Amino acid sequence: MSDLSNRRILLIDDTPSIHEDFRKILTPTSAQHVELDEMEATLFGSEVKSTNLLFELDSAYGGQEGLGKLIQAIQENRPYALAFVDMRMPEGWDGAQTIEHLWQEDPQLQVVVCTAYSDYSWDELLERLHAHDRLLILKKPFDNIEVQQMANTLLTKWEMTERASIQMSHLEHLVDQRTAQFKQASEALQREIDERKQLESQLVQSEKLASLGQLAAGVAHEINNPIGFISSNLGALDGYFKQLQEMLDAYREAENAIGSSEVIDRLGQLRERVELDFLREDIPLLIKESKEGIDRVGRIVKDLKDFSRVDSNQEWQWTNLQQGIESTLNIVANELKYKADVVKEFQKLPDIECLPSQINQVIMNLIVNASQAMGPERGTITLRTGLEGETVSIEVADTGIGIEPDNLQKIFDPFYTTKPVGQGTGLGLSLSYGIVKKHQGDISVRSEVGVGSTFRVELPVRQSKAAV
Repeated sequence: MSDLSNRRILLIDDTPSIHEDFRKILTPTSAQHVELDEMEATLFGSEVKSTNLLFELDSAYGGQEGLGKLIQAIQENRPYALAFVDMRMPEGWDGAQTIEHLWQEDPQLQVVVCTAYSDYSWDELLERLHAHDRLLILKKPFDNIEVQQMANTLLTKWEMTERASIQMSHLEHLVDQRTAQFKQASEALQREIDERKQLESQLVQSEKLASLGQLAAGVAHEINNPIGFISSNLGALDGYFKQLQEMLDAYREAENAIGSSEVIDRLGQLRERVELDFLREDIPLLIKESKEGIDRVGRIVKDLKDFSRVDSNQEWQWTNLQQGIESTLNIVANELKYKADVVKEFQKLPDIECLPSQINQVIMNLIVNASQAMGPERGTITLRTGLEGETVSIEVADTGIGIEPDNLQKIFDPFYTTKPVGQGTGLGLSLSYGIVKKHQGDISVRSEVGVGSTFRVELPVRQSKAAV
């Protein structure tokens, strides 16, 4: 119905005269209106202006017929507000059965039981129908005013009930809205808390890395000095030994001029005792291997400085990405040598604008994770680089145990780790994610359990807005 005003009444009674009586009471002519107004004024002792609204009365002569009319009215969105139901109807349902069927279709229907006598006591009827608040009794013979007042009262009650129901639905909707808003606010707050925790964790980790980088740079500087003079001394020693060899050759030639066979025998014995021929071959090899070892230490120190880049003061620089990968591989060589072979599939890349030490940290995290993902058998780690337009990519692929699908969505979360307690903080990938995002890049992973995982990092060649 378009509004809450509902004057529709259904009368269910098997006696035609009852229907005629109800029509006279509830749908009177104008003359009858005047008569009823006068009776009302006499009853209440004052002049009352008639405000009665006409009722819309439909008739049914049995319970089944009444139910059919009720269902049709609901389908037409013109429900009945009130039904008068006779208790004794010999054909078909009695009043109690009829009311049960009516309320199954429309629980809001107000009902008045019309009866002179009944097969049920009032208590039995209320107990059976479970409706103390929607059921009244009208004893036959009934008074016209009583019928009219009962109809007005119950129709008003129906309207008030509908208004209360609408208001309740509105309030429930508002509560649902507020609940949803609170839930969204709570989720947003939780996200902010999580982000703060992640940022704090990254800050702590960054400070640790900065301290380690400063320490590495200091150690590298201190190592460079002894490396320098050891390398210089080995070079001088190599030159000196070449001069000694020349002198030894001259002495060997001079042995032929010695006249004493005793002296010649003594020199031969000495030469055999000190293994002079072996020394002349081995000493140059020892010097050569020592120089190579010092050169390797120098390269490691250089790679350590390149990796930490503390001297850069965290400034955005144009950097050779492949050189950073090579330096990182040298740093983690001991981690890899017993677990995996490294395959390099590098393309020629332009220099990129980045924070080199942070990108090196990402590469190291991915390589170390790949090595730790290996099973009991030696595996393979493949490093690939590529260029698409203004974006460079780095892939670290392993033949390890892979990542369970349920874990793929969590691996970049702070403190999330699948490693045993004490073997991982859960910050490596989270920190790497933050670094890549800071560089306006993207990091992703694809994995298959038992086959391996591939982490892919994409970075812009040029930073549109470099952040400190």
